[in-house]
Amino acid sequence: MVKNRIALIAHDGKKAEMVAFLNQNKKFLTNFKLVATGTTGKHAIEAGFEVKCYKSGPLGGDAQIGGLISEDKISMVFFFRDPLGKHPHEPDVQMLMRLCDVHNVPLATNPAGANLMIKGLQENTVNR
Repeated sequence: MVKNRIALIAHDGKKAEMVAFLNQNKKFLTNFKLVATGTTGKHAIEAGFEVKCYKSGPLGGDAQIGGLISEDKISMVFFFRDPLGKHPHEPDVQMLMRLCDVHNVPLATNPAGANLMIKGLQENTVNR
């Protein structure tokens, strides 16, 4: 089992928000290996993060990340979704979210939720 891995996914309209979130939490994220769907990962790499990139979401990247979740290789998922956009690969998005529920993997779909997850982990680490 490989844990301490965070999956990063962001719809096109949320990629800048993802990069801003990553930059705000850079110190915390150094404790984790980052994996991402293709384009999201490319943006994170350009921002200076070390990220293992999988395919773009519509080309199967969501399914690849889902496979990692089902193999218990992901600690948490930050998936910044655009709730107002139309996404032709919506079934893949739903599959990914369902796998998080099935395998009890924390999932944040926006920066507020992701920040709460990070805060909770930081407090849990301090209180040990």
